[in-house]
Formats: sequence, C-alpha cells, structure tokens
Amino acid sequence: MKANVGGADKILRIVAGLGLLSLILILEGNARWWGLVGLVPLATGLFNFCPLYTLIGVNTCPMKDKSA
Repeated sequence: MKANVGGADKILRIVAGLGLLSLILILEGNARWWGLVGLVPLATGLFNFCPLYTLIGVNTCPMKDKSA
C-alpha cells in the first residue's frame, strides 16, 4: 500500500471526514447515520492511501528524492 494522498488533499479529507461525522450529533432520526460516510475520507486522509486514486492513476503525494 503505497502512499498516494498528500499535502492539501490530506488535510481536506480529514476536515471533510470530521465534518461529516459531526452529522451524527447534529441530525436526528435515521438521517444521522449518513454521517458515517465521513469515515471514508477520514480514513483515506489518515492512512495517506486512496484505493480510487490507485485505480485512476492519481497521486497527490509529493515524490521523495532517493538520491540524497
């Protein structure tokens, strides 16, 4: 599992995930469980890996120079 999420993308995913998870506390009834969708962007941000990015060939993680 090679990291393919980095920088601003990572921060945006974590913030969006936490925002969606907060819906569990804000909404009432069965609609509140839609907040669990926030687990997906939160996990991809924390683990620096997005399976969808692998499928479509996107990588926002900066390349590290191995020559140093």
